[in-house]
Amino acid sequence: MKNKFTILGCGSSLGSPWITNFSAKLKKNSKNLRTRCCAHIQKGNLSILIDTSPDIKSQFLKNKINSLDAIIYTHEHADQTTGIFEMRPFFWKNKKKIPVYGSKRTVKEIKKTYKFCFTPKHGYKPIMKANVVSKKFKITKNKFQLSIEPLEVTHGLIKATGYLFDNIAYISDCNKISKKISKKLINLDYLIIDCLRIHKHPSHFNFDDAMKFINQVKPKKTILTNLHIDLDYFVLKKKLPKNIIPAYDGLSINF
Repeated sequence: MKNKFTILGCGSSLGSPWITNFSAKLKKNSKNLRTRCCAHIQKGNLSILIDTSPDIKSQFLKNKINSLDAIIYTHEHADQTTGIFEMRPFFWKNKKKIPVYGSKRTVKEIKKTYKFCFTPKHGYKPIMKANVVSKKFKITKNKFQLSIEPLEVTHGLIKATGYLFDNIAYISDCNKISKKISKKLINLDYLIIDCLRIHKHPSHFNFDDAMKFINQVKPKKTILTNLHIDLDYFVLKKKLPKNIIPAYDGLSINF
């Protein structure tokens, strides 16, 4: 079985098009139909999800993902977490609680907002077990193991978490990355990075911010994610060098 990393969703908080069917001037093409940010790591038979977007059910069905061993969260915002209740069938299937990983802040907020997932309520059993992570940790299943390093980044008024594993980094939400973290990201095989829109934003990298950071850490390949409706896949593809590509839902890489 190949090790595979998949972008389940690459859209910003409202996806594209919006619920009002507005998508600015995006070309009508499946590569511009974007669900909310989310990703999946398959290492052997070990299945790890990054965030539970509001679109998680359709993302799993579309990508034929039928197992789940752990969830790692980047932060607690709604577009990263509200699909959490969709995970119940994996609790029934696995016959054990789903381990969830995140920073101290993220875990605290998720446990508060989605209390029913972590504590017994109205006769319902909790389906998840929370784990706070601040340094390298491992997720194991049978003979397969993934070593993951959490990376604290600034995301507007909060700290979010990026994740580094097997020389791949996933940082979907950030507007600033410290020198200390940047050093860990030099010469990656793949960098998946926030690139929200053309104009400046107070809590996300815009296009120029993303390009500047890519030039600084020089990954072999880069995938731009968290794309707003002012960034058309085909317009981006045309102006980017070959080693930098815009994400699209369902884009996968082998590692």
